Amino acid sequence: MNIFVSNINYATREEQLQDLFEGFGEVASLKIITDRETGRSKGFGFVEMGDAEGRQAIEALNQKEFNGKTLNVTEARPKEDKPRRSFDNNRGGGYSGGNRGGGNYGNGGGNRGGNRW
Repeated sequence: MNIFVSNINYATREEQLQDLFEGFGEVASLKIITDRETGRSKGFGFVEMGDAEGRQAIEALNQKEFNGKTLNVTEARPKEDKPRRSFDNNRGGGYSGGNRGGGNYGNGGGNRGGNRW
């Protein structure tokens, strides 16, 4: 069973959380999610353990105070499959203006018919 744990104190180490969950059975894996750039905890993580032990841990640890914060412990739900976001959107745009005719900032712009000076 995969368990989602949120509202984890940012100073909590994985070993501390593992010790907490091992009171209910064998922990197959545990991960506190961290920011890629700073390496700091994001305050949530995942614990994987057997179904019976996992249910018992959820029941006992949900809304329990741990390291100064009240944990939220629930069964993890699969991540929803969302369509990947496109940053292009086939709209053209940018400084070249796509097929809209714009672009050319500061040089008189497009065809206006002849030179004015």
